Amino acid sequence: MKLSNKLIDEVITETAGEDVIKLVHKLKNKKNFSEFKLAEAIEQEINQTRNQLYRLLRFNLVSFNRKKDKKKGWYIYYWTFNLKRIKYLYKQVRVQKIERLKDRLERENSETFFKCTDGCMRLNFDQASEFEYKCPECGDLIEQEDNEKKKKEIEKEIKKLEKEVKALKF
Repeated sequence: MKLSNKLIDEVITETAGEDVIKLVHKLKNKKNFSEFKLAEAIEQEINQTRNQLYRLLRFNLVSFNRKKDKKKGWYIYYWTFNLKRIKYLYKQVRVQKIERLKDRLERENSETFFKCTDGCMRLNFDQASEFEYKCPECGDLIEQEDNEKKKKEIEKEIKKLEKEVKALKF
């Protein structure tokens, strides 16, 4: 599997958030990049940059070294992006997505859902009876939803992701 920028961006977005992509593009293929220079390069406050770096660190996508500034006595952190981790994280994200979809499918199969005719809300049976089969948003009557189409879409997505994960070779 080749690591394209699109794949890297996708993994970063799903794990650390879309706002981190700009930082990753600056940090990629560089070693020991000062957090102050990084914040300056992406035109952000240092605290915001650190927050993004810590989110990446949570998934082991970055590593750091720290050195003490001799003049001020502060520590300066130097960051490196861990590109090799992307492949494994990609697989992990897909497996977690499959699990969430399976849970959702189980819920879709085991419960009866009701929806507002205006599309305001979707409620399960307990919630619908609690609101006396009226939409809590607009007050209109709610009707039972036929969720067969939703179930088929979820099953299709699960099969697609399982096929993707099976095809991954590391």
